[in-house]
Amino acid sequence: MSTVVQADPATPAGSAHPLAHRRPLGDRGFAILALGSGLLVLVILVLIAVSTSQQASSWFTTEGLSGVFSTTWQPPDKLGALSFIYGTAVTSVIALVIAVPISLGMALLLTEVVPRRWGRPIVYVIDLLAVVPSVVWGLWGILVLAPWLQHIYSSIASGVNGIPVLGFFFGGENVSGASFFTAGIILAIMITPIVTSLSREVIATTPTIDKQGAYALGSTRWEMITGVVLPHSQGGLVGSVLLGLGRAMGETIAVALVIGSSPEITSHLFSPGYSLPSVIANEFGEASGVFRAALMGMGVLLFIFTIIINVIARGVVERSARRSRGA
Repeated sequence: MSTVVQADPATPAGSAHPLAHRRPLGDRGFAILALGSGLLVLVILVLIAVSTSQQASSWFTTEGLSGVFSTTWQPPDKLGALSFIYGTAVTSVIALVIAVPISLGMALLLTEVVPRRWGRPIVYVIDLLAVVPSVVWGLWGILVLAPWLQHIYSSIASGVNGIPVLGFFFGGENVSGASFFTAGIILAIMITPIVTSLSREVIATTPTIDKQGAYALGSTRWEMITGVVLPHSQGGLVGSVLLGLGRAMGETIAVALVIGSSPEITSHLFSPGYSLPSVIANEFGEASGVFRAALMGMGVLLFIFTIIINVIARGVVERSARRSRGA
């Protein structure tokens, strides 16, 4: 007499078959392809860092740490990079100060205020601004924006002379349309579409039930935004701002055209300056020896700075995600 074995109703059909514990060939192939692509990107980044560091080694050994971070720039003898690091930082901060409020305001407007049928054309325009080549922004800045701003800068500088804080930042006699502030304005225009698009996607992930609950408790739209939307999207918004900062720090052609090409450290934002990407673009063609190594070393410094910014952005986003899951 044969024995009838009753199957466990909780066991999925066919789970006892040995092939059920193996992933399909297509899934395994895709996983291997994705892993290989990620490792390839990592290998390329490592090779870039190693090759550029090797070519810049003579600058680091010749100048030393104090020489690399000095303010003296007299090629080919004295090759200090501090003024260019300062210019990169100043223009990036100006870009963030201008772009972040505008970007966050536009993101909130498109997600929480404007109806979808009106918001879609605005989104298309913002996306189109993000694909405009940087050289176009640079040419527009030096040919149109800088001459127009020259008169405004001069009026502001003459008006704030003697005022303690405003005169420190916006005064001075060496006023130029091609300056730190003009470069910051161009960078702000360039990163605004990026920060806006990322912020809009983050804000759109706010659960509708949370927003409806805030309205049910009697909150106004502004109270709902400040009490529900912004706390939920805080990590993603910070990440988008830091990614915009990384984009601003690495911009080359547009900044090279409008910053003024003056290797000086000054607090006056209407004065000409220089930045790491722009000095590399302007000087690399005629450089040789230690001078060329110095420009390669500045590329290494810029690479390190942008990597640090992106790692910080990634850490902020992950910490916010963990906090949201815990809540």
